[in-house]
Amino acid sequence: MGILGKLFDKKICDICGGEIGLMGNRKLEDGNLCKECAQKLSPWMTDRRRSTVEDIRQHLAYRAANEKQLANIHPTLVLGTGTKVYIDEAAGKFFVTRFSNWRDRNPDIIGVNQVIDVKTEVEEHRSEEYHRDRDGRQVSFNPPRYNYSYEFTTTILVDSPYFGEISFELTDQRPDDIRGEAYLHFEEMAEALHCALMPAYAAARAASQQNAINNLAAAVTAAAEKSIQKQVEKQPEKAPEPKETAQSTLMKFAKDADIADDGKWTCACGAVNEGKFCTNCGAKKPEPAKTFRCNKCGWTPEDPTKPPKFCPQCGDPFNEADAK
Repeated sequence: MGILGKLFDKKICDICGGEIGLMGNRKLEDGNLCKECAQKLSPWMTDRRRSTVEDIRQHLAYRAANEKQLANIHPTLVLGTGTKVYIDEAAGKFFVTRFSNWRDRNPDIIGVNQVIDVKTEVEEHRSEEYHRDRDGRQVSFNPPRYNYSYEFTTTILVDSPYFGEISFELTDQRPDDIRGEAYLHFEEMAEALHCALMPAYAAARAASQQNAINNLAAAVTAAAEKSIQKQVEKQPEKAPEPKETAQSTLMKFAKDADIADDGKWTCACGAVNEGKFCTNCGAKKPEPAKTFRCNKCGWTPEDPTKPPKFCPQCGDPFNEADAK
């Protein structure tokens, strides 16, 4: 009867003085708390049982002051899906809640300068996939098959006298592919939370990224300059262009005059002909001289009919592929 008597003894809330129902007591270290008063506590408070009556009074006073501050909070950045982080960037304050009617829920307002760290951990969940055999029994595949899902949990460590951390699941719908867009989306969201709540981290990360970009640009520039230098070193010196003499000019004129534009040609005997053989001496019409142009780089000799053995610009040998 002693234990049952204590169970059914009437209890009074040490905070509001109201009578506590049979299942409504919330035990404190040195007293009792009714469930109505307990609902006013911060959802992030985890050590209620180790709190004294005076601790709870101070905590509820803080919660009442917090509720008045909500009128001056105007979030400009919201991150998250189910549970969301609302950030007032101008005021440097934020709060975390899963309720859309957050003004009625009195979420804890925290200064960004109170944030110690932001951590996001990913936990892999695996469940085996089964099928039915011929007898209708549920059996494993061979080899076994598994379905996967990934849970992102974010923990914000804060410097507050009433609680030390805020922990919540970032994923409302857990991604099932570590290489998929949904997984990448939550990775980016976790990084955005880290940057938004830790300005010093964001500045250091931006500086590190800029430094990496500068180093990459310098490396690319150095590699390009080195490549150009090697090409210059490999390129042979350009041979001096031969001076044109009266004799060379006369020879060019003679070659051009041998076969006229109208198809007539002058034989060595002096006869002018139109066919393939000379009508005076029977000599065969001379073939026009071949001209050469490098098929690799396009270089053309001073005398296109007399190319060197190798192209002075790229080193490619002259052969019939370069003839026209």
